[in-house]
Amino acid sequence: MAKSILRLPSVKALTGLSRSTIYLRVAEGEFPKPISLGGRAVGWIEGEVQDWIKERIECSRAKNQTGGEL
Repeated sequence: MAKSILRLPSVKALTGLSRSTIYLRVAEGEFPKPISLGGRAVGWIEGEVQDWIKERIECSRAKNQTGGEL
């Protein structure tokens, strides 16, 4: 399976999160860590970002079914 690397604009578009929120969640361990692409460039493994999105959806659906808050 090929792995794609996403740069920040793509990660922002996929998640709907801002740059600062992405880096805050990375620091808190709540979002996949970026990988170094050399120099000052970083990227995220697409599969890890997609898995994170899937987890958010599942968590949201579970809360809705149990009557929890969003």
